Amino acid sequence: MRDLSGLPKAHLHVHLESTVRWPTLQEIGHANGVEVPGHLAAGHAFGGFADFFVQNDLVRACLRRAADFRRIAYEYCEDEATQGTRYAEVSFTAAGHGERLGDLRMPLDAVLEGLARGREDFGIETRVILDHSRRRSVERARRTLELGLRYDEVVAIGLAGDEAYPGDPFTEVFAAARENGLHVVHHAGEAEGAASIRQAITDGRTERLGHGIRVLDDPDLVAEVRDRRIPLEVCPSSNVALGFAPSLAEHPFQRLREEGLAVTVNTDIPCMTGTPLAAEYALVRDAFGYGDAVLAELARAGVDASFAPPATKARIHAEIDAWLA
Repeated sequence: MRDLSGLPKAHLHVHLESTVRWPTLQEIGHANGVEVPGHLAAGHAFGGFADFFVQNDLVRACLRRAADFRRIAYEYCEDEATQGTRYAEVSFTAAGHGERLGDLRMPLDAVLEGLARGREDFGIETRVILDHSRRRSVERARRTLELGLRYDEVVAIGLAGDEAYPGDPFTEVFAAARENGLHVVHHAGEAEGAASIRQAITDGRTERLGHGIRVLDDPDLVAEVRDRRIPLEVCPSSNVALGFAPSLAEHPFQRLREEGLAVTVNTDIPCMTGTPLAAEYALVRDAFGYGDAVLAELARAGVDASFAPPATKARIHAEIDAWLA
């Protein structure tokens, strides 16, 4: 079996706030007067959806200065490079941080500076997806769109968060995004079922499905998603950690592939699950008995589903071929 950290990859579903190294969070928290429990830096045993919200709120509370955002973006690039990631579309809740800190543009400006330095030092190409919580206002969604249109590095915007909150109030925002040249990518079909996905792929205008594993609830929807070649950003470790799949062995990953769906491998919240991208590939390899050819196929699917420029896609495909040869 080949070294999976050497397999060239695209990473399409990962939240920047959930990639922060625990020691880094502890240092940033200390500088900003926020206490970060020591057991987190020692290796926290992540335990379910409620725990996720607690840790996510802690990360947000720690991030206050431009230097904080620059640092986590730079370290993200360093960590992804060790995983074989060549291209990444990293999600960031820019408007939420900007409103919290009273400066709408500062957090995104700083993140983009950190990503640019990371590209120079580690050779990883990145774009940003601005996400918007379904629980928040339409006005904040509009501010997210306004931010996205200001920066060439922002490739898409989309909904994240609790899927019990419908996407219908935001349809005009995402229609405007598409009309103005931004891509749209929504989380759907993780906690909620087929209705969540149907809204996302119709009025929601999504071009990929963040998670999307509940598509299997509806055979007609499976056929539609397959025929339209809408890619799924599947995050097995996160699904198990958050209780949306009982175990890796029982995760629907292989069933999604058997249905002919465009399945990609992603991490979602890697520092909270302790599973970076190469380890995620290793877990699906071991759980489903995949050989190197299938793993290369999954890596190619991620490249094809990305919004990377054609030259970037061609380069990574050639690197995947070389890895497999």
